[in-house]
Amino acid sequence: MTLTRLALAALLPLIVWGCAYMEPLQPAATFYVMRHLNTPEGVPDPDLTAEGQRQAERLANWFPGMEPPVTIFVSTTKRAQQTVAPLAARLGVTPKLYDPADMPGLIAEAQKEPPPVLIVGHSNTVPDIIQALGGARPGPLVHEDFGDVWTIRGGATSVQKIGD
Repeated sequence: MTLTRLALAALLPLIVWGCAYMEPLQPAATFYVMRHLNTPEGVPDPDLTAEGQRQAERLANWFPGMEPPVTIFVSTTKRAQQTVAPLAARLGVTPKLYDPADMPGLIAEAQKEPPPVLIVGHSNTVPDIIQALGGARPGPLVHEDFGDVWTIRGGATSVQKIGD
């Protein structure tokens, strides 16, 4: 037997034993990120418009074929809380409030929660949240950008409209 074969024969039981006791790889956490739904422009802390309320109802049933969130983070604004109210009620989940000014705190807390995690943000925070979670940063959002949900898993990013 050559020295290489002898070395492999000696190492093989150790490799097999090591593999048997390895922790299985955990799947990448899934995060859903979206902006609150439709609101009137230029109103401080507005309620959702009628269209925003319809979209919120669609969001409550939007996850068929996808794993729905088990944790929901939402800012302290009425519009963000109204966005997730029907979904949270349907899932029996109490949304966790966060301060939009504390992005590092939000990301740290979201990464501690069991996935999938939904985070509802604002036009000025959604791109930062997506990037902080390892996703591809979208371009700036304008007032009319409502209804997109970004999915981030293992660095891969996709976006879909509610109702699609």
